[in-house]
Amino acid sequence: MNSLKIAICDDQPQDRQYLSDLVQKWASASHRRVYVQTFSSAENFLFQYAQESDLYILLLDIEMPAMDGVSLAKKIRQENETMQIIFITGYADYMAEGYEVAALHYLMKPVSPDKLYAVLERAVKKVQSNETVLYITSGGEMLRIPLHTIRYIDVQGNYCTIHAGESYTVKETLSDLMQQLDGRFFRTGRSAIVNLTYVRRVTKTDVYLADGAVLALPRSAYHKINQALIEME
Repeated sequence: MNSLKIAICDDQPQDRQYLSDLVQKWASASHRRVYVQTFSSAENFLFQYAQESDLYILLLDIEMPAMDGVSLAKKIRQENETMQIIFITGYADYMAEGYEVAALHYLMKPVSPDKLYAVLERAVKKVQSNETVLYITSGGEMLRIPLHTIRYIDVQGNYCTIHAGESYTVKETLSDLMQQLDGRFFRTGRSAIVNLTYVRRVTKTDVYLADGAVLALPRSAYHKINQALIEME
């Protein structure tokens, strides 16, 4: 990662400038190279994003005219699960929507510099973890599967299927694969491993993922997976 691309989307010019200045101060203090882009509306962001989608972190105001921040986040999540979305808001009643779009954090206006810096550090760690890969052998060749693309892994007999951008079936055990994964993965039981960043809803019997997949959840795992989701934050 040569330069960390960060976007700020806020309809208030003074708030955009304030956040941009804070990001630049954080980058200078932490000796990081950042490229900051600012947008005055969700529509402007989407226009640019369609041409240049390699943004890592988005500081996103929720209350904006026309398309609001939550609606923009939902559109982003339709194709991008790895962008770190940090909501900026003057209200504290958007937690359900944030869970649905896997927001990294909420920052209340006026944004505290120290809180922003701490959240940016967390975001960078998430971005860096998205660069790690799983190595598997399939069809006589070695494949590198970025961990962030793996939605879940399930097992049938002696074979496991890794559901990522494509699906790969390998003669491995869930235990062996789990050892090669990181803290964003949770083993639901004997039959599946799920990437917690794709989880959108958990009931006492099922786990619902962003791609529409529904995985059975053993009753004994309900509290454990909820705790894992909390700790992942």
